[in-house]
Amino acid sequence: MNNIIITLEIILIAILILFTGLLTMSEFAIVSSRKITLQKMSNEGNKKASKVIELIEDPNEFLSTAQIGITLIGIITGAIGGTEFSKPLGAILSPYLPYSQSISFIIVIAITTYFTILIGELVPKRIGLNTPEKMAIKTVGIINLLAKICRPLVNLLNKSTDLTLKIIGSKPDEDNLVTEEAVEELIEEGIEDGTIEEEEKEIIKRVFRLDDQKVDMIMTPRNEMVWIDLEDDDETNKEKIIESERSIFPVSEGELDDFIGVVQAKDILCNIYCDNTIDFKKNVLENIKNPLVVPENLLSIELLHEFKENKKHVHMVIIVDEFGSVVGLITLNDLLECIVGDIPGIDEEDSPTAIERKDGSWLIDGRYSISEFKELFNIEKEMPEEIEDGFTTIAGFILSYTNRIPDIGDIFEWDNFSFEIIDMDGNHIDEILVKTKEELDEEKEDN
Repeated sequence: MNNIIITLEIILIAILILFTGLLTMSEFAIVSSRKITLQKMSNEGNKKASKVIELIEDPNEFLSTAQIGITLIGIITGAIGGTEFSKPLGAILSPYLPYSQSISFIIVIAITTYFTILIGELVPKRIGLNTPEKMAIKTVGIINLLAKICRPLVNLLNKSTDLTLKIIGSKPDEDNLVTEEAVEELIEEGIEDGTIEEEEKEIIKRVFRLDDQKVDMIMTPRNEMVWIDLEDDDETNKEKIIESERSIFPVSEGELDDFIGVVQAKDILCNIYCDNTIDFKKNVLENIKNPLVVPENLLSIELLHEFKENKKHVHMVIIVDEFGSVVGLITLNDLLECIVGDIPGIDEEDSPTAIERKDGSWLIDGRYSISEFKELFNIEKEMPEEIEDGFTTIAGFILSYTNRIPDIGDIFEWDNFSFEIIDMDGNHIDEILVKTKEELDEEKEDN
């Protein structure tokens, strides 16, 4: 009879430990589940996913329920194991060991604790963390049932918890916001695990940057714009189109600020072939389209929205300042490059470059953008006067920082960098040699 009772008690303890593991696994699975994944499953018709989302949004009830169950089971398991099993084991050990009853009690507690930790804690936690959404959906029904059974006690514990948090000054309903930094940390983990490619990381970082950079940082500035002046003769305008190899051009009459629209080269060519119209000015005027016109302080992310909402199907934006003067232009390709990186065009053989030399220094084109420069050297802070002066290139930074037109050979330092002017094109800074202070220190040691 005693053997049957002991067997039943062992089975009961095993069931209690397994149930502890179930509660532990459910708790960790629900807490670790990604809401966006569950929402997708819910949209596909999975009702249990919706219930898990409800628990995530209001975790007090299920956390209290799980904790009540785990605590009660732990107390019951310890009571049964410590009192019932230690007696027969003590009787067996008494002929061989002094203090057999105490030793048997310790042995039983150690064995029970081992299996409770292993089966009731460690293994379920691993399972819950490995496949959180799957496990959360499988166990959400049990948690909800237990929550209904334990509701009076759960309500008492919730109120006590809220009161305690209020006393110590912690807000129980504090929002857990997902920040860009948190996303970047997840991306780094994904790269380490091999689930996210390095190129994907760079694209996501550039997308985040769209919300910080203004359109004047990515535009083609006024002095580099190729535009058609209807007051010029036909041959001059034809040469502009042929030599620039662009596909779309701003059109003005006399002054660029008095632009009347944009024209696509294919439309002009179509008129020539289809209507045999060789009058260049007439062709241009017949195919004029109205581009988007935006202020220079517009954010790049807002410009992306403007492109998406644009019903004119003209993939060129004219940028103007506060006085309405044209300061530059942006094409859809320029905006795409902000997201995926530089895409060399047929007319961009001399695009700004940054070339690393054998000694570790960098030879950088003066037109190289500040955002790319900061990315190249992992600079997270703002450059001096970057917001106030609104410069967009490394040459603009040097002019702003030195407050003068430099000469070839001029050297100045900022932060951890040394800048040397290598070449000038009139008043334009053409090439800069950039070194870090570590490289300068190494040069001094070598000398």
